[in-house]
Amino acid sequence: MRVVGAVCVILGGLVAAVTGPLALDRGSWTAAYLVLVAGVAQVVMGSAGVHGRGTTGSARGWVQFALWNLGNLGVLLGTLGGSTVTVFIGSALLVVSLALAFLVTFRPRGGAHPPMAPRLLLLGYRMLLIVLAVSIPVGMVLSALRNP
Repeated sequence: MRVVGAVCVILGGLVAAVTGPLALDRGSWTAAYLVLVAGVAQVVMGSAGVHGRGTTGSARGWVQFALWNLGNLGVLLGTLGGSTVTVFIGSALLVVSLALAFLVTFRPRGGAHPPMAPRLLLLGYRMLLIVLAVSIPVGMVLSALRNP
């Protein structure tokens, strides 16, 4: 997840670089989406897995990875192609991926409470997942309004 997320950040930067000169419609949105949602959020989810609070390496991790990236692809293609249905399908995949990521954060870790710093990181991670989950319906409504 971290590698693909980093690639998305780079792609978003490249899209941002050509948006102005090529006058790409929705180029700014595409760049921001690639960097923030497909990129940074995915890097954070991958990093959570590396630190024992994600699904990295497990079958669930691969499912989360596939759903996240297929969902992002659906949202991007649906938005650029003007297909609200495709955006909604992609959004549904993102919700399932986020649910998998969130549920793993409640997995017991050896019975003892972790030190304060890891608990704060866990809280921050959960908050990121919630912000992403809340933003999905907002994006769906905006897509439906733009492409009735």
